[in-house]
This record gives sequence, structure tokens and C-alpha cells, in this order.
Amino acid sequence: MNENTLVVVWTSGDPEVAKKMVFMYTYNAKKYGWWENVIFIVWGPSAQLMTHDEELQRELQKFYDIGITVKACKACADMYDASDKLEILGMEVEYMGIPLTNYVKKGYKVLTF
Repeated sequence: MNENTLVVVWTSGDPEVAKKMVFMYTYNAKKYGWWENVIFIVWGPSAQLMTHDEELQRELQKFYDIGITVKACKACADMYDASDKLEILGMEVEYMGIPLTNYVKKGYKVLTF
């Protein structure tokens, strides 16, 4: 499973990067079967952007619809007072340091933006 799982770590607070690259690639990677499993992690400034950008919130729903796992780093989300909002948006909000470390150690493919 590890060799066919992509972990996308989205940290950028730039909406243009999100809309014209990160969300587009992540969605298509799952939709077209480029990767069997896709895990999308919202981390850092992206947590704040996600709570304010309605277009990105609509795009996020498409992730859920095709089976992308969506998580958010609780430590970072708490810094932006965003944990509750991200949970309302359907994300698994948890501390991500250990899970990300495990993904890397287990050989998952990791992209960061």
C-alpha cells in the first residue's frame, strides 16, 4: 500500500497556489487513479486560509466525494483558532508530527506545498 499512497502536505497560505496547483493535482491524482490512496494534510497557514475561503471549502467537498482522506494538524490549527471550523468542514484534526514521521519512515510518497 505504501508505494501507491500519496501524502500531500499543504502548508501555504497563498490561495492562488492552492487553487491553481495543490487542490487541482490532489483531486486529479485520486480521480484518475494516479495514486490508489491520497491523504491530504492541512498544516500551518493553510488552516487559516481554509476557514475563510469558501471556494476552497467547496473544492474540499470534492475530495471527500472521491475518497481522499483529509486531516489537519491540531497544533497549527489551534494557533489560528481554526480547529473547530476545520472539524465542521469534515477534517480529522489531530497532532500530525508523529503520523507524518511514520508516513515518511514507512515509505509513503510525500509532497509538500
